Amino acid sequence: MKLFSYPRIDSSTDRRCHFSVAATLFFPIALMVAILVAAFSSGCSKAKVVACDDDLTQFVNPMIGTDFTGNTYPGAQVPFGMVQLSPDNGLPGWDRISGYFYPDSTIAGFSHTHLSGTGAGDLYDISFMPVMKPARVSEPPLGVHSRFSHDREEAKAGYYKVHLDDYDIDVELTAGDRIGVQRYTFPAGEAAVILNLAKAMNWDRTVDSSIKIINDSTIAGFRYSDGWARGQRVYFASRFSRPFDSVNMDSVTIDNPDGAPQGCGVTATFDFNTTAGEQLTIVTALSPTSVEGAIANLGAEGASMDFDKYRAEARDKWNSELAKIRVETPESLDSVAARDRKTVFYTALYHSMFAPTIYSDVNGDYLGPDGKVHKAEGWTNYSTFSLWDTYRASHPLFTIINPERAGDMAKSLTEFAFQLGRLPVWNFWGSETDMMIGYHSAPVIVDAILKGLGSKIDAEKALDICVATARKGDYRQLDKYMELGYVPSGNKDWSMSKTMEYAFDDYCIALLAKKIGRQEIYDEFMKRALNYKNTFNPVTGFFQPRDEHGEFNKAFVAEEYDEEICESNAWQYLFSVQHDLPGLMKLLGGKERMEIKLDSMFTYVNPEIELPIFSTGMLGQYAQGNEPGHHVAYLYNMTGNPWKGADKLHEIMTTLYTNEPDGLCGNEDCGQMSAWYVLSAMGFYPVNPVGGSYELGTPLFSEVSVSLPQGRKFTVKADGLSDSARYIKSATLNGKPLDGTSFTHEQLMEGGVLELEMSDKHD
Repeated sequence: MKLFSYPRIDSSTDRRCHFSVAATLFFPIALMVAILVAAFSSGCSKAKVVACDDDLTQFVNPMIGTDFTGNTYPGAQVPFGMVQLSPDNGLPGWDRISGYFYPDSTIAGFSHTHLSGTGAGDLYDISFMPVMKPARVSEPPLGVHSRFSHDREEAKAGYYKVHLDDYDIDVELTAGDRIGVQRYTFPAGEAAVILNLAKAMNWDRTVDSSIKIINDSTIAGFRYSDGWARGQRVYFASRFSRPFDSVNMDSVTIDNPDGAPQGCGVTATFDFNTTAGEQLTIVTALSPTSVEGAIANLGAEGASMDFDKYRAEARDKWNSELAKIRVETPESLDSVAARDRKTVFYTALYHSMFAPTIYSDVNGDYLGPDGKVHKAEGWTNYSTFSLWDTYRASHPLFTIINPERAGDMAKSLTEFAFQLGRLPVWNFWGSETDMMIGYHSAPVIVDAILKGLGSKIDAEKALDICVATARKGDYRQLDKYMELGYVPSGNKDWSMSKTMEYAFDDYCIALLAKKIGRQEIYDEFMKRALNYKNTFNPVTGFFQPRDEHGEFNKAFVAEEYDEEICESNAWQYLFSVQHDLPGLMKLLGGKERMEIKLDSMFTYVNPEIELPIFSTGMLGQYAQGNEPGHHVAYLYNMTGNPWKGADKLHEIMTTLYTNEPDGLCGNEDCGQMSAWYVLSAMGFYPVNPVGGSYELGTPLFSEVSVSLPQGRKFTVKADGLSDSARYIKSATLNGKPLDGTSFTHEQLMEGGVLELEMSDKHD
């Protein structure tokens, strides 16, 4: 390798912008040499061999959710990996939030960061695009691109491949924890690889960027951006498997919104004269802290240039995670239906582990919301927490199959809170976006501590920051909430939903206070947890927005989508009292009245109401495509007629989740849609996410085996299960009749057998 022999540099760019060769490196040459020499002298570690009876990645279809409203991406990632290396179609829009939309026919780059089904567009950092000259260029925003066909596209867990029709180039992608690996197969001719750091889509915009040439095959730099993640900083280091023949750099000056120059958007074109079938591999490491951090990550995780090795390692990592849950399909299904069911299940399990993502260098360094570099010592820092969604099912699922990660995720949230000065609501890449409502890091932190996963968390300090957040009067109308017992309407900012969400989070804070013996705080927050009642109107039988004078809107229509209700209507928030279901039942008039309300929710349609974009997967007023109602079908257990819930759950799982690109009925929301399916398909669900118990529903598999720590297993056997025999006639846990319709987290984690006798008749 020629470490310090440089190719020709062609440049006609603004000299204020950040690109150069070794004379203006970010870091001392000696440090760079030491890191690279150490990386290459250490050799390649062999891919971990996972003892699996079969390759479960064969049942993963990354295309599920790339059409309709799923907003998933098909590219390469390992479980919870920092890198999400995936194709971008090149056009903005809500359908292309993840960068990719199945109906599209163009690809304009392969970027290293993506969000899975969030409904808000950001990231798309460090975008590479291989071309044959002359490149196909359209007017912005598409720019340089190629057409492609799904007929020559392949997506598997940890691997993606596509043929760029306009250039006759095959592109393959795979990934590691902090690295993305690309392999291009070229025809003969004048080829180029374009690295465009000025490229931005949707909510994202480049603020500043830099590319520096370290040697004839290694580059490094950064991209700073603003958007949903404010002040985002991504550092990278990339190594090519062969020297580039020449480099041309260009840039545009980026102005502030007020018109003053701010930074540069840099593009580099790396030229290669290629022979037919020649392959080029590029390994890129990301860092949230510095170029030095990116180079160290590259040395630790990207020392090899063997694409197939990385692909095998990614497959093994996915198999290791997927194998934690083994399923057997009912004998009543034919082979095609059985394979589809397993594919939907394992794809959902796969999607559930896209986020949160690793957010620390190999040495533990990460950038906090205070703008300072912190170190995670003895734990892994995570980011990308879509908490309004994921506290419901994703994080409870992690406490079962990834308890160590669940503890580290809770630790990540507490440390972020200490650095920010309050609990995060929706954070990623060192930024608090303040998207959505509530302070739902509280249930994630509290649940981890209550389940014994918070050994790395100072519970006293965690409680203190939870309390400080909940008492922060100048934050999101908490002053009015504390004064009136509800958030008053009038500002069109989801007031009623805030009251409901705050009440649940207050309940979580009370549980933590009780756990560590803080009685006064427990009493205060248990009282606050009942504030949801203050928005209930006994005249209409619904929770409603209420003004500062205590008045309900007299023109109220429950099916309307009111701006005082968060992305929902009054039906969809009617049952959002997971922490006090007996109290809710009393408000609704008792067991029979509650069942009538449930029946109506799943059947009633108001043809005069136009559904908004987030109301998808509709059964009457129930919206599976949005999160507030995800627990509702299980509430039939409380009414004494669980068979009704089984009918609804079976319908949702078998019609709204399919093995097709449009097989998700709503935004994936960083795994919540899929985690709901995983738990429900196993036959149980945490109606109260911090309640420490699971309600029975109806399983989709005749047997489910969950691998637990210390070699334990929890097995659900559904005897006689079929699509018609979906009703639980009786249940035993370890040979003893189950008391009621639920079992505890402790019972699950101890291992054993939950045996369900299924029937096609209900009482």
